Amino acid sequence: MDQTSIERLKDYLAQLPPKSQALLMREFERAVERGEDVTVANLVLEELRKIVRGSDDSVRPRSEDPARHAFRLLEPFLIDTNSTPRPGQLRRTSLLPIWQWLARDGAPEAARKFEDALAVDTGSASETERAVRTFQMAAAVAIQKIMADDSGTGRQRSLARIGAPSVIDDLAPIGAILNAREALDTLNGRLPSFVRVFGDSQISSLMTALNVPSLQTPVMLPFALSLVMQRLAASWQIIRLAVRVAGSDDEIRVAATPYGVAVTLAIDDLSRISANLRADIRRGYFENVSDYLKTVHDGVRGLRTELDIRTDSNWGRQLAAIRVDISNGLQSEIDSVPGRVRRLLRQRPDKDISPGARLDSTEIEETAALIDFVAVCRTYASELAINEVTLRTYSDLQHYVEQATEALVESLRNGDARVRSFRQQQVTAAIRFCEVLFGHDYSSLMNRAAENAMTVERKSSRAG
Repeated sequence: MDQTSIERLKDYLAQLPPKSQALLMREFERAVERGEDVTVANLVLEELRKIVRGSDDSVRPRSEDPARHAFRLLEPFLIDTNSTPRPGQLRRTSLLPIWQWLARDGAPEAARKFEDALAVDTGSASETERAVRTFQMAAAVAIQKIMADDSGTGRQRSLARIGAPSVIDDLAPIGAILNAREALDTLNGRLPSFVRVFGDSQISSLMTALNVPSLQTPVMLPFALSLVMQRLAASWQIIRLAVRVAGSDDEIRVAATPYGVAVTLAIDDLSRISANLRADIRRGYFENVSDYLKTVHDGVRGLRTELDIRTDSNWGRQLAAIRVDISNGLQSEIDSVPGRVRRLLRQRPDKDISPGARLDSTEIEETAALIDFVAVCRTYASELAINEVTLRTYSDLQHYVEQATEALVESLRNGDARVRSFRQQQVTAAIRFCEVLFGHDYSSLMNRAAENAMTVERKSSRAG
C-alpha cells in the first residue's frame, strides 16, 4: 500500500466505534493465526493498536506511552496471537485491558502519579526507571490483592471487569513477574547474550543464578527458564537443567522435580515450530523449511537421546504426535514433486506442441524449490519418520531428470525448427533441476552439451 492508502486506512479505522475496533482486531488476529492475508492483517492490526492505545508514532513517541514503560519487563514473554500460551508465555493482547483496569480500578492513584512522572521530561533515565519501578510494585500489589480475594461472586464480578478469561489467565503471572523484577534483572545480567554450547560449566553457572527463592515458584520458574531458552543456540537443550536437578535421565524422576517444566517448554517449542513448518509448506513458502526441519529434527533426537522417555507417557505421546504431524504434512508434498517435474520435462510429440508454447518460469523455480525441499527432507528423514518416501522420491527424481535432460539435449540436434524454442525452454528447466540434484559441475556440463547441440544443429541448417 502507498502512503496515501495507509492514511485513508488510518482515518477510516479511527472513525469506527470502539466495539467495532475491538471486533476487527480479534478477527484480524485470528486471520494471522490461520496464516491468511498476513501482510494486510498485520498492517491493519498495527494501525488499530495505535488507535486503541491512543498514540500515533508520528504524534507521540512510543517512549512516552506509560503502558509500554510499565510492561517493558514482560516483552521477552509475549506472543502476538490469541492461541493458548505455553508455560512461560503471555498474550500481548492481555496488556491493554490490564493496564486499563490498573488505571481505572486496580491502582488508579499510582497510575496517575506514574503518568504525571512520565509527562515531566527531566531527561533523567534513572528518574524514569524509578517511576516505572514504583508503579510496577503498586501494580503487583493490586494484582495480588484481587487474585487473593475469596469473596466468591464479588471476586468474579471484579475479574470480569478486567477482561476476558484469557486476560484473567495472564493476570497472576504478570503480577508475579512485576513482583520478581529484581531477580529477573539479576538473572538477565548474568546470562550470556548467546550460549552456543550448553555444557556442564554453563549449566552449573545458570543453576546458581536460578537458585533464587522468587524464581523458584511454580509461577515464576517457567518464565525464568524461558529467558534462558532464548539465549540457547538450541532451545531444546533447556532439558539439561532438568536432568541435572533430577540427577537422572529417567523421565519419571525428571517430571517429579520443579524443573520438569523445562521438558514441557522444549516440547511445546518443537510443536510450535512444527506448526510453522506445516503452515509454510501449505502456502508454498520454502525459504525457512530447512531451518525448521533441522530444529525439529535436532530437538526430537536430543530429547529422545538425553531423556529416557517412554512411548506411552505424556511426553512420549507428544513427541510421537510431532513426528506424525510432520510426516503427514511432508509426505503429500514430497509425493507431488515427481509429477510436477515430469509435466515440465516430458518430451511430447512435435505435433502436440502448439506454436508459441512456453513454460512458466515461475513454475520452474517453484519446482526447483520443491526438489531442493525433498533434498533437505532426505537429510532429516530418519528422525522425522519420512525416510522411505523421501529416499524413494529423491532417487526417482535423480533417475528421471538425468535421463530427461540427456534426451532433451539430443532433441536439440535434429528436432523440428517449429518447436525448437519450446525444447530449449525444457532444456533450460532440466539444467536448473540438475543443478539442484547433482550440483553445479554437472549442470554446467549439461549446459555445454546443450550449447554444442545447438551449434551442430545450426551448422546442419546452413549446410542444407
